[in-house]
Amino acid sequence: MAHYIIEKRVRADGTPRYRCTVVIKEKTKIIYRESKTFSKQQIAKTWGNNQVSKIEQFGIPEKNDVTKLTVGNLLSKYLSDPNLGEKAGRTKRYVIKMLIESDIANIKLADLKTHHIIEHCRSRIESGTQPATVSHDVSYIKSVLEAARPVYGINIDDTVVKDARPLLIQMNLIGKSQRRTRRPINDELEQLINKLKKRQSHKNSKIPFVDILNFSILSCMRISEVCSLRWDDINYEQKAILVRNRKDPRKKIGNHMLVPLLGDSWNILQSQPKDEVLVFPYNSSSVTAGFQRVRNELGIQDLRYHDLRREGASRLLEQGFSIEEVAQVTGHRNLQTLWNIYISLFPNSLHNKFDKINSQDK
Repeated sequence: MAHYIIEKRVRADGTPRYRCTVVIKEKTKIIYRESKTFSKQQIAKTWGNNQVSKIEQFGIPEKNDVTKLTVGNLLSKYLSDPNLGEKAGRTKRYVIKMLIESDIANIKLADLKTHHIIEHCRSRIESGTQPATVSHDVSYIKSVLEAARPVYGINIDDTVVKDARPLLIQMNLIGKSQRRTRRPINDELEQLINKLKKRQSHKNSKIPFVDILNFSILSCMRISEVCSLRWDDINYEQKAILVRNRKDPRKKIGNHMLVPLLGDSWNILQSQPKDEVLVFPYNSSSVTAGFQRVRNELGIQDLRYHDLRREGASRLLEQGFSIEEVAQVTGHRNLQTLWNIYISLFPNSLHNKFDKINSQDK
């Protein structure tokens, strides 16, 4: 008889997740298992009850029958897999969730062809999505399809994305992102801080927006990293803190890095209440949402929270730190990224240096 169990799991940032697993046993052997993870326990219970009811009514699903499974079924399976989707980064999980709600999710795996991929990308472009963003869709569909046969025993044609990619590039439906150089200009930062002070002074507000914004700039950390810092990871001797699972395209998990907290970033961190495991025990999405509301109210155009990380790196370079030293703070493995920031800051530096040397020789 089918039944389900719910396991509570806590992410690194302290938020709970509930994994519901539907199981069918024959004597002592498990003959069917299906899992899905949810943000709320009640939703997990509802899904478990629905799946059990379907099994009792229609029998055990033929989960590897490619003629019955849709692209959406495979995407959901991948997303709830503890070794794949659950370990994926925030961007990948967000994109896969979006794909599950899109038209391409309704196509049967057995019917999926190259033209479906092209149609999906064309639709995304027509809705105003940029080619660089559509590239994420294509990459993540490809990785999910490639997992179907070896991981789930689902025999499908996983070359449809590979065949589509050259045409997608030719049709300008996918492409590389444009290099951003945006930093706060004039008094934008001052305006943001003043407005955020008012926002956090409301009696129902719990997030110290100003401290987090200043800390984000001074530490050059991503907001997801800021909201995952732990008190027990502080190294008081070196005035540094361990950033867990820092983003690295070559290593998704276990990329821990001891990061020096320069200047006021150390003071801001020490001034936080020590009531929780996390230094900044707030949802990173709530922090960025508050920032975006204030930015929009001020009419500031095209400034993203992530641009504050570039602002911090730019300040360090302007103060004379080398690219290698700045990388110790930002965590960049590819120094080319920092080099691009450097050359955008000092396009005339070599000319000035040459002229100075020349004038001394005369």
